[in-house]
Amino acid sequence: MKKITALFILFCLCLPALQANNAETIKQNMIKRLPRIQELKKDGLIGENQQGYLEAVQSNLPAADKELIEAENADRKSVYEAIARQQGTTAELVGKLRAKKIFEQAKSGEFLKQEDGTWKKK
Repeated sequence: MKKITALFILFCLCLPALQANNAETIKQNMIKRLPRIQELKKDGLIGENQQGYLEAVQSNLPAADKELIEAENADRKSVYEAIARQQGTTAELVGKLRAKKIFEQAKSGEFLKQEDGTWKKK
């Protein structure tokens, strides 16, 4: 529930910068993907990186899950870009700031990619 609330807050911040139609589509897609993302994190197959994006921890991730990660990251990028335009900053900075929040909220046992490129369980 915390993650859905966090997503909602994130969207409220960037809605003016995204077209309403596109923002709603992104929001719904992210909500639909969330259960599978949580499952993959719990299983230690994916984690969060320092840029605010998902990455595979295991190289043998099924194609469908790789596509899910790509779709989620594309939507995150759109959100980060919208927030960056609204705040007069870069999408990279927005992603890094979001990553810090994601790292704080990560559950025990989830993988987080460290600055040196190694994976660490929370």
